[in-house]
Amino acid sequence: MNKFLIIDGLNLVRRIYAAIPDENDMDSLTERVSVACTKLLRIHHPTHVAIVWDGDEISWRKQLYPDYKKGRKPMPEPLAAGLPALQEHLTSVQIQSIYAAAEADDVIATLAMKTAKAQGEAVIVSTDKGFSQLNHPRISQWDHFNQQYLNIAELEQKLGVDRSQFLDLMALAGDSGNKIPGIAGIGPKSAAELLRTFRTLAALFSSLPNLGAKQAKKLAEGRDMARLSYKLAQLQTDLPLNINLKDFRFNGPANTPQVD
Repeated sequence: MNKFLIIDGLNLVRRIYAAIPDENDMDSLTERVSVACTKLLRIHHPTHVAIVWDGDEISWRKQLYPDYKKGRKPMPEPLAAGLPALQEHLTSVQIQSIYAAAEADDVIATLAMKTAKAQGEAVIVSTDKGFSQLNHPRISQWDHFNQQYLNIAELEQKLGVDRSQFLDLMALAGDSGNKIPGIAGIGPKSAAELLRTFRTLAALFSSLPNLGAKQAKKLAEGRDMARLSYKLAQLQTDLPLNINLKDFRFNGPANTPQVD
């Protein structure tokens, strides 16, 4: 069975870069990223591996909602300048890069879902909990920094809703990290309570007459924003990628990045 290790490139690299004392020390970054990738390969034993990078184009989400991810710090200049050499080094040790036009998330989600549908196993390496919406038994998410798989049961308990309701929750309450708006005046706690009662957005909005006047008014006025927020939060899983799986085959420990 194919096992595809899919690394969220900037999610991994920017966190490693942030821990380096000298922001100009790209040699140290390359070494630390190599160590991280070596560990990932040894833990997961993939048949295929790729690292996916964000591109420079304006994403369809930002075109749809200009405030999406507003306020995000730009990539530090030394990292931006050193990234091509790092990517070249990873290619030399069998970790091929895939370059998204804009956001890597949709490419990662598409890769994972295509792998799972072909009866393979996909392991997404990222701390981004947005990937938790990919509800498939052959897709898992690995947090390299905590050295553990994302625990869906714990996340469900924390959010107060089932996994199948994660997108509905973001539609109602938004996502401050990505500047997804949600409905004004509806926070995560009240959104979770509503979803526990009505289960889905469709059932909730068809039941507004059963709610208190103040809350019903907020929801009615925010219906379009909820639809927009749902769309912004939802990962695309059917992008045309035009790649060949054999190009990402990992040939085993003989070519694993070396660690001194």
